[in-house]
Amino acid sequence: MPKTQSKTTYVCNECGVTTPRWEGRCSRCGTWNSLTQAVRRDARPGISGPAGVSRSPVELSSVAVSNGSRIPLTSPEFSRVLGGGIVPGSLLLLGGEPGIGKSTLLLQIAADLSGPDSRTLYVSGEESEQQIRMRASRLGIDGSNLFVHAANDLNAALQFMDEISPGLVIVDSIQTVFFSEIGSSPGSLAQVREATWRLLEWSKSSGVPVIVSGHVTKEGAIAGPRMLEHIVDVVLYLEGDAYSPYRLLRGEKNRFGSTNETGIFEMTEKGLIDVPDPSRALLSERRPGEVGSIIVPVMEGSRPILVEVQALTSMTPFNLPRRTANGIDLNRLLLITAVLSKRMGARLSNQDVLVNVIGGLRIREPSADLAVALAILSSLKDRPVRDSLVAVGEVGLGGEVRSARHLSRRLQEAVHLGLDTGIIPVTTPKDFVNPAKMTLTRVSNLSEAVKVALVPGTSKR
Repeated sequence: MPKTQSKTTYVCNECGVTTPRWEGRCSRCGTWNSLTQAVRRDARPGISGPAGVSRSPVELSSVAVSNGSRIPLTSPEFSRVLGGGIVPGSLLLLGGEPGIGKSTLLLQIAADLSGPDSRTLYVSGEESEQQIRMRASRLGIDGSNLFVHAANDLNAALQFMDEISPGLVIVDSIQTVFFSEIGSSPGSLAQVREATWRLLEWSKSSGVPVIVSGHVTKEGAIAGPRMLEHIVDVVLYLEGDAYSPYRLLRGEKNRFGSTNETGIFEMTEKGLIDVPDPSRALLSERRPGEVGSIIVPVMEGSRPILVEVQALTSMTPFNLPRRTANGIDLNRLLLITAVLSKRMGARLSNQDVLVNVIGGLRIREPSADLAVALAILSSLKDRPVRDSLVAVGEVGLGGEVRSARHLSRRLQEAVHLGLDTGIIPVTTPKDFVNPAKMTLTRVSNLSEAVKVALVPGTSKR
């Protein structure tokens, strides 16, 4: 790799801005004593591009591309998120909260791609070789052709990467490795940015994919400069409730495929395993006739999944009732409760309202509004929702029910689990074909939906 010239610069630990000299206060964000020394590497004349190779401009139509160049994986869920496999020479970032299973998933991928014809290098700045070996034994991983380098100095790791010539490199994590020529500590903005650029250069020049893990902040973003996500080719997030066995792998950025795919795994004693039928797994413990419970088909990327939404209303002794949302956005819950109070006359001013999505999943789309509203009314009126019913639709401020996308896929998944009744918005196109052959009721507002969804009976409130 061609040598580069180095110049000393200073990087703000808060906003990531660089300056040629040290200042007591950052000129961009105004934070005091936040500048740390870094090393800016300026390429020599004629050197450009992340691969560090001198190239002349070429016509795009003359560039040859291999259609079958992706590295296949034995995990269909992981391959789904990546778009069919790992692209050679790509840099991937896997983020997630501590203890969510990042290291477990990465070790499984390393073992998957290690074999007689391909070596894998696992660089760990958090665990020793013995600790990694213990985890591998628990997961049933033999470890043949899987090399482990437990150190924090990334310069030494880059030397081993050149010597071993692996087919895949994993760095766990990007916040624990450092370069000795940079004065700041591991995890600082200067170290994280420099480490990411070095790994990107090595990956592009060697054609070997590199996967790095990253911790997340309290706000749910990757720790470190925001530009870290702009440098890498793929950004993945591993999510899930710590007390739930299910984990969701989402793609937030993918230069080689769609970001609308989601992989679902189950944490077991043997590691993370694929869940081929997530809807059946999530509804396996649902009890029929439960008050405040309803099934809603949601879209995770291009895949429909049936989840159970539970709601509970309880008389509060305080002047200000609570609104608690677990698995949905709190602002959506506040909107729904306000509409129920104003448009439906529901007396929620003296009721605590708690909504929970079973299984640790998080619903991000507004098409679940109707189901949440019906679950709340079911608990308030103490009348269960019909067992074989699903409801789909966004709730507007006027109490109207608005249309939802991919309705056919949602209904097909519902029929797959034995459900035969559905409530859909009246704004659904008239030429809509029901491929699932369900009994559908079109509703224009919440009042019409309640008459169909709730089991007839006398309300206790």
